[in-house]
Amino acid sequence: MKIIIPMAGKGVRLYPHTINTLKPFLIISGKTILNRFLYNFQRLIKFFSIKEIIFIIPYSKKKIEEKILNITHSIIGMNPIVYYQTYPIGTADALLKAKKNLSGPLFIAYPDSLFYNNSFEKEIYHKKNVIWTKQVKDPHLFGVIQCDSYGKIIHFIEKPRKYQSNLAMVGCYYFHDGFLLMKELEYLLKNKIKNKEEYQLTSVLENMRKKGEIFINKNTNIWIDFGNKNKIIDSHSKLLSIESKELDLISKKAILKNSLIIKPCYIGDHTFIENSIIGPFVSIEQHAIIKNSNIKKSIIQKYTNISSANLTKSIFGKFSYYKNTEKEINIGDYSIFN
Repeated sequence: MKIIIPMAGKGVRLYPHTINTLKPFLIISGKTILNRFLYNFQRLIKFFSIKEIIFIIPYSKKKIEEKILNITHSIIGMNPIVYYQTYPIGTADALLKAKKNLSGPLFIAYPDSLFYNNSFEKEIYHKKNVIWTKQVKDPHLFGVIQCDSYGKIIHFIEKPRKYQSNLAMVGCYYFHDGFLLMKELEYLLKNKIKNKEEYQLTSVLENMRKKGEIFINKNTNIWIDFGNKNKIIDSHSKLLSIESKELDLISKKAILKNSLIIKPCYIGDHTFIENSIIGPFVSIEQHAIIKNSNIKKSIIQKYTNISSANLTKSIFGKFSYYKNTEKEINIGDYSIFN
């Protein structure tokens, strides 16, 4: 089996934080999303003795490839293969960039989500394809499926305008035969079959189903989605709740003066917090300075300076400066607000 990780999207729903940083490289509570993502699949990789991990990224850039290499090697212990999707024209087009490796069993997962309490290795069937889903309140934002009472999928729909199902595909797929997937991807692009001006994987899945391929639906136990600003705030809170049960997330190298930390919170190395109330659900990365502030349910990147602020549901990029304001805010790297 091979694992394919498409991360060629521009992450526009998370601007300004993804203008210069790919979404999987965003740091949440001390680690990148990609770091946690790969850790989630260690058991699957070991169970199937997986030897190939393939990334699809938006462009060839040495720094990006070095980051992917370092993270993958440190967690999985192998060197990845990298392909590029220069023009963002859909998920199906991105996957076809890895055409040379689309054979045999494939596990495809998108790294803007994290999964907990799933035994993927036990949910994969011989000669059947598997799609992982979760019930959602806003199905029009996702590709969704309909299935029968036995869990067999009977319809794939891409971002339906009218309600047809609330079972959203969460970005995890198993294909028992990668060659069949590759041929359908080629057919889609050759015949210019688009959905909203893009070549969508959902269209490929529906075509394969109509041709007799069996797809089984499996529920995702805990799905943490980093798709947009609101979701990243909510997912960050879930993440802190999970990790705080096993780890002490407050660094002993942090300096706390006359301040209250309401857990769960992540406080990084060499942060300085004075006369402030922090939490719950706040992450403050290394070397940040917080003074005379009340902050909850927010993400603060490294080297940020905040004073005299009362904030909630906010995201601060690294090296930001923020003073004397009371509101919900979302600012990128190197920003100054007085």
